Amino acid sequence: MSFFRKQPPPEDNAGKGSLGLRINVFFFGTFVIFCVIIIRLAVVQFVEGPTLTEVETSRDTKNVPLASVRGEIKAAGGEPIAYSTSVQSLYITLTKEYTAKQTDKATGQTTLTPEASAKANALAAKLVENFKLYGDAGAQQLTQQDVIDSMDLYFKKYSGYTARRIKAGLSTREVAYFMEHKADYPGLAIVEESSRHYDKDTVAVQTVGYIKPFKYSNSLDLYQQIQDSMKAIDADPGLSYKDDEFVGFDGLELQYQEELRGKNGYEVISVNPQNMAEAVEEVVPPVKGDDIWMTINKNVQMKTEQAITDQLQWLHTHPVLGQLHPDALTGYAVAMEVDTGNIVAMASMPDYDTNVWTSEKLGSDVWNQIMNNYRNGTIFPYNSGMSGHKFESTVLMGSTIKPLSVLIGLNEGFFTTSTVYQDKGVAYFGKEGHETRVRNASGHVYGSMDPARAIEKSSNVFMVDMVGKKLYEKYGSKGIDVWDKYMKEFGLGVSTESGLPGEYKGQINYNNIEAAGSAQAALVYASFGQQGKYTALQLAQYASTLANEGVRIKPQLVSKITDANGTVVKAFKREVLDQVTTFDKSFWKEIKKGMNSEVTAFADFPYDFARKTGTSQQTDSSGNNRDNGVFIAFAPRDHPKLAVAVVIPEGGFGSNSAAPVARKIFDAYDWEYGLDGVPKKSLQSGNSAAGTAAGTNGATGANTTNNAANGTDTGTKTE
Repeated sequence: MSFFRKQPPPEDNAGKGSLGLRINVFFFGTFVIFCVIIIRLAVVQFVEGPTLTEVETSRDTKNVPLASVRGEIKAAGGEPIAYSTSVQSLYITLTKEYTAKQTDKATGQTTLTPEASAKANALAAKLVENFKLYGDAGAQQLTQQDVIDSMDLYFKKYSGYTARRIKAGLSTREVAYFMEHKADYPGLAIVEESSRHYDKDTVAVQTVGYIKPFKYSNSLDLYQQIQDSMKAIDADPGLSYKDDEFVGFDGLELQYQEELRGKNGYEVISVNPQNMAEAVEEVVPPVKGDDIWMTINKNVQMKTEQAITDQLQWLHTHPVLGQLHPDALTGYAVAMEVDTGNIVAMASMPDYDTNVWTSEKLGSDVWNQIMNNYRNGTIFPYNSGMSGHKFESTVLMGSTIKPLSVLIGLNEGFFTTSTVYQDKGVAYFGKEGHETRVRNASGHVYGSMDPARAIEKSSNVFMVDMVGKKLYEKYGSKGIDVWDKYMKEFGLGVSTESGLPGEYKGQINYNNIEAAGSAQAALVYASFGQQGKYTALQLAQYASTLANEGVRIKPQLVSKITDANGTVVKAFKREVLDQVTTFDKSFWKEIKKGMNSEVTAFADFPYDFARKTGTSQQTDSSGNNRDNGVFIAFAPRDHPKLAVAVVIPEGGFGSNSAAPVARKIFDAYDWEYGLDGVPKKSLQSGNSAAGTAAGTNGATGANTTNNAANGTDTGTKTE
């Protein structure tokens, strides 16, 4: 038995020590790694955090619109009436050195730092100096404050990354200077833009319309909707508008805003946390707007405008039945093709030069000159001219209603085409013992007459006895609804559907029974044209509907739309709005026969044509009655090509005031297109012969004799 303990083998102890060492090293290494990670996280969060946040934020991008070139509005012959030209503008993209701010601890007011203010003022002063040296001498000179205001250093109008326009329409010398010294002006850039212009001949200016900067467009629903849609996160940047971008505000400029504008391009700009531009990441070019081709013929339009101007002057200087008409200051005319609906002339006079709207701001002196006549008086009664006693462009129809009155009487069975009526010059209506009396114009007594003669002689008493009173006898107060239905079928009291913005539907007076005194009185006065005020365009459509025997067609102001390459993208054709089928063919023959008023201005007119003169009375602010001249016609009578409506507020009898204007319109159309389908200008060769022919046909608007004393009085006077 041994007293010595047995020792373990040496190799087993060595293995256990090695394992422990490895475990210790592993845990120590793990500890070190975790320490490093924790320290690094702390450094990232507390030391490098702000820097990394700024870097991440600077990766944000903004879309800055690039305005497209606006399409043209052309006359029917292709003449540019509203067009855009290329101009060079100077823009600045602000950097921090111009916009650094400081806050006063006492007042809390934020201002530019002295350094930023000094730099901005120095730049503005330098720019003004160079504008004077290299700009056009006749151009308006910018001041240092003008430049500072344009820079918008406090971001009141623009975001920090948005480039500011300093000056538009740089001269060639200015462009050359700034391009050569580009390195001296960091942040400045020359940008090609378009400038809107309008034909100096002032062709249909109120129909064409005008433009304004987008930033002043809140009053129109269209642009309010656009502004709202621009705020959407997923908004198409191509549909975004620039604040200083000009947009349509009236007329065709507004009606076809989307087509004319095209589609804006845009720059994708990266911005820093201060919303300042860092770099341009991408550029998407704009798409030029489409061109609008009007149906208005420039030559016919200009002769129409001149005809109204000449006629107003004539009324001021030539007495009619011993009386001058100095208060006839305005005139309105529309010429509409009967078969197509094309409007070849639409004149609201006086007009003005639409180029006044293309400046950034409209001066108060300019506004005061145009404020009463910048709207289209042929479709809208306000801000579209006023006569001497403040009469607007929509007046009572007067005797021009009588063809329709006779149609209604025939259709309702009140009389036939062979009925004979004894015109005694006076008619009565109302309660027995309290009757109201209506006379013919100038007290005429016409004796025996059929319906056609009642129209030709413009018999008020026929309309009262045979239409107005009989409607009341048949329907009572419901007769007003019956009358209203007929009116609307012929386009009176409803929209013509021309599409022009702000079109007025007319003023329907016959619905106001209280003002008329009774339902019977309302129908009586309506029967001879004293109960409805309508626009010249409505009257032209009405005349066209008579010519088309009850087919009311849409007035077309645009024939086609073409893209930048001249390709037709949309064409417009004849559109039927309503069709009255209840009238017998013999009724149409009767009223066309009756539309035969004697009018001196048409004494030598080479075509048989249908016409109706009218004189509507309106009371001025002093309670005196004033006569408004109204005239409708279509030619030729049997195969009508053109319908015309003319209104001369306070012009006196329609035969003396409005009809001479219509004659010149028919002559001008005959010269350009031919009332018989053969343009008279095509029958002439050489400029001299063409000029002679134009004078012979009256197309110059200066050769129609106006012997007003011999004109037939077709006025409507009540007593």
